[in-house]
Amino acid sequence: MHLTESFKIALDSILSNKLRSFLTMLGIIIGISSVITILALGEGGRNYITATFEDIGATTIEVSVTGDTLRDSDYFTLADIEYLKKSVADIKYSTPIAQARGTITSTKEKMTAVYSAGSQDLKYIVDAQFIEGRFFSADEATEGRNVVVIDENAAKILFGRNSNFINEMVNISFKNSTKRVKVIGVTKTLNPLAGSTNFGTNFPAVVYIPYNLYVGMNPEIEKIDSFFVSSADRDSTDLVAKNIVNLLKIRKNNTDRDIYQASSFLQALDQINNIITIFTTFIGAVAAISLVVGGIGVMNIMLVSVTERTREIGIRKAIGATTTNILFQFLTESVIISLIGGLIGMGLGILLSTVGGGYVGIVPVISIQQIVGVTLFSSAIGIFFGLYPARKAAKMDPIDALRYE
Repeated sequence: MHLTESFKIALDSILSNKLRSFLTMLGIIIGISSVITILALGEGGRNYITATFEDIGATTIEVSVTGDTLRDSDYFTLADIEYLKKSVADIKYSTPIAQARGTITSTKEKMTAVYSAGSQDLKYIVDAQFIEGRFFSADEATEGRNVVVIDENAAKILFGRNSNFINEMVNISFKNSTKRVKVIGVTKTLNPLAGSTNFGTNFPAVVYIPYNLYVGMNPEIEKIDSFFVSSADRDSTDLVAKNIVNLLKIRKNNTDRDIYQASSFLQALDQINNIITIFTTFIGAVAAISLVVGGIGVMNIMLVSVTERTREIGIRKAIGATTTNILFQFLTESVIISLIGGLIGMGLGILLSTVGGGYVGIVPVISIQQIVGVTLFSSAIGIFFGLYPARKAAKMDPIDALRYE
């Protein structure tokens, strides 16, 4: 029996029982579509997080001091940060960062605000993208002038219009202190929610201020226990981190104490990637259980088919069909059922991942490897679960098969 003939007989058998064949495929369809959706969204989520880290700076390093018995001299000063920037050639930008929550008020509106204070290099660390105006200069940062940079969503709410925000005056308040300051820049609003650029007053204003303005408004001046630097490129990040720690130990006379740490965002990204991989693999494995159920369904229906076609098997054997011919015929039918179910499941998985990804703001990733894997895996299910019914059909005695009623 030729391959084309086996394929034609198998296809005729499937089409003669369309509903039964579809219900048999359903387990395969659900399993494959679930796995494809999870893998596509998992890889898309990984790319989204990686891109986000790239935006905020894959070359960013956080330097901190930690310990139970820290002295005042162990903490950082602005002079320390400037010294490191000049001493380590691969440091492009450096800034202390202090954060506080408070309010920001205009003549029209009052909003909750999240304040980030730093030097003029803060704009590079946070990758500020401007709609209007500029960031504060080195002189404004050093002198702690009354200037601020706010995000676009806050500007629209505070001033009740869509543009021309520069030189407007607002009151900023945090830590029981209030200052009247001038808006010198407006940045794009960070977008934590897909499909929206206007969050209203439910989303706090993002406000950047000079570090020394923050110090002037803070009744109890906080010690600098961490700061950020940005290396020239990704390849030099680890070396820059080591050099910073070594220089700090020498400058602070702490060569015998391991109280300084320098961790790059790339290390955090590696940890997140590992978590995503483990989570995606686990959920994918759970979804793949339905493929086993689908495979059992294929075996069940093939056993029914063998029973229904017992006389046909006897006739074929009587006119010369070999055991291998019968085995191959039923195995082909099992593979076709699984393969069609796998292809439908792959299409459904692509559709679900596209719709779901659009809803949460993630672009799903469908690779050639996944498509090839689905095809091979579907065929493997057909072969594995169809082998027993096919062998049962092939081993039938033609005399007994012809007598079967």
